[in-house]
Amino acid sequence: MNVLEDRSIDIGPFVSQGDDETIICRCEEISKGEIRKAVHEGMYTMTEVKRFLRAGMGLCQGQTCGKLVRSIIARELGVNPLDLELPPSRPPVRPVKMDVLASEEFPGAEKS
Repeated sequence: MNVLEDRSIDIGPFVSQGDDETIICRCEEISKGEIRKAVHEGMYTMTEVKRFLRAGMGLCQGQTCGKLVRSIIARELGVNPLDLELPPSRPPVRPVKMDVLASEEFPGAEKS
């Protein structure tokens, strides 16, 4: 049984490392140390870390930092990174003007 199946398993105290100030998620400016601390505070899944820190919720939607975040969480928990389920991905939301939604014509559509 591993820590992902039984959260009562102690993963040990948080001990800072020399590279904890390294920025992992550039979009949200989240450091390696912040991710490691989140794991030691009980965020054991990618989804929990994403919701707690916003890692992977920036402009790149985790394309740049996702694998790094996954490997940091796995290393702290002592599990294989492939054992961590990926968070659900959603397309980025962009503001749309109301007149575009209200018009019967769509941009780029042929006019008859």
